[in-house]
Amino acid sequence: MDVRLADDDRPVFVDLDETLIRTDLLWESLFLFARQKPLELWRVPLWLAAGRARLKAELAAGIEFDPAALPYRDSVVAEIEAARAAGRRVVLATGANERLAGAVADHLGCFDAVIASDATTDLTPDAKLARIEAESGERGFSYFGHRREDLGLLDKADDAVVVAPGRRVRQWQAKTGSHAVEDDTSRLRALAKVMRPHQWAKNVLVFVPMVLSHEYFDARMLLEGLLAFLAFSFAASSVYIVNDLLDLSADRRHKTKRRRPFAAGTVPIPQGLMLAAGLVASSVLLASMLPVEFRWMLAAYFVATTAYSFSLKRMLLVDVLTLAGLYTARIIAGAFAMDVNVSFWLLAFSVFFFLSLALVKRFTELLEAGPGAQRNQTGRGYVAADLETIGQAGMSSAFASVLVLALYIDSADVRHLYAEPFVIWLLCPLVLYIIVRIWMLARRGAMHEDPVVFIMRDWRSQLMIGLGAALFFLAANGF
Repeated sequence: MDVRLADDDRPVFVDLDETLIRTDLLWESLFLFARQKPLELWRVPLWLAAGRARLKAELAAGIEFDPAALPYRDSVVAEIEAARAAGRRVVLATGANERLAGAVADHLGCFDAVIASDATTDLTPDAKLARIEAESGERGFSYFGHRREDLGLLDKADDAVVVAPGRRVRQWQAKTGSHAVEDDTSRLRALAKVMRPHQWAKNVLVFVPMVLSHEYFDARMLLEGLLAFLAFSFAASSVYIVNDLLDLSADRRHKTKRRRPFAAGTVPIPQGLMLAAGLVASSVLLASMLPVEFRWMLAAYFVATTAYSFSLKRMLLVDVLTLAGLYTARIIAGAFAMDVNVSFWLLAFSVFFFLSLALVKRFTELLEAGPGAQRNQTGRGYVAADLETIGQAGMSSAFASVLVLALYIDSADVRHLYAEPFVIWLLCPLVLYIIVRIWMLARRGAMHEDPVVFIMRDWRSQLMIGLGAALFFLAANGF
């Protein structure tokens, strides 16, 4: 703590965005509005055309805002609490709208007054400085700031504190010797985390058509499969970013998701949006190297996942059916990328198998929410009373997938494609082991990640997949 704050009677002015909190309330309110009132997003450009003050006021009035959920900087809160305890006047001075700023001040209870934007006036740094100088008079003032736009305020302050400074502000701080409150997080690591690269494992499904066509070592197909894999991975990561921004409030109430970079405030929202735009551009570039059918499938996938992020994931059963369809879309896209035919049997198996895994995901979320969970707690279309129904539907779908596999094994297609088709029968118990074990772990409360990612990481599931691949190889080539 900087004890200098307690040494005099000068008022202390504290900026809000990225200073007191690790995020920006304008961006936060925009995504809250998109989450709560997506059909009214068309109004945003009209409000912006009327000025930033109008935009901030309309967004603030249109959202349900919980100041307790914001990611506060504990070190800054501790310093201003100490200053106020020492008898200094502490003022929250921010360009955010007065409704949101007032809610933050009321929640913390450590401010004597609030200076903020209203419906007609946007409190720019220059306007803020004028207000601060008028209020502090000849006594001078202390100021907590973060952005390079705050440099004018920091220069005028008798005692300046820079919080998590960027390059320009850090240069100013080093030159003046002002006090700094450092950020203890790695920005690059957090940016990598928001992309969720561990989720890319799902996209190996694009290689399934190549494997089932027995073209394991075709260099052209391998290259096309790799391009398809990366295109889907980049597209998926961009949607994960948007999804996390739309889910900020729900994630901050979750015991583990609250540590996600956007929820914790370790990655600024504008940086996340720039990263998402770059990922989309990279995905489009890669897709342009593949057949047009693949590009259409990728576009459909992107539209569906975006719709899922905005609304479909909160619709009862529509969410899990969409997830099952998105997994199957990866297989179809892989077939388009490598110009391979995909069978009805494979698509039927995929839909039932991945529907079961999607239901595992919802079952786990509902179980973690605890008894009496309602839709506003889960952020989905399910309540606690649905838990057993989800479990029954998931197990039924799992067994249906194995039934489809058994019917496929007994079909004329298999007898035509494989030298030793009877060997493939052993796939049925292997798939049953994987899917039933996952459901048993889910019911025990031991499934804490996406079930598809779990399969890719779990050594027992990997062993079953390896045995299945060996069975396919033996069946195709004989003993």
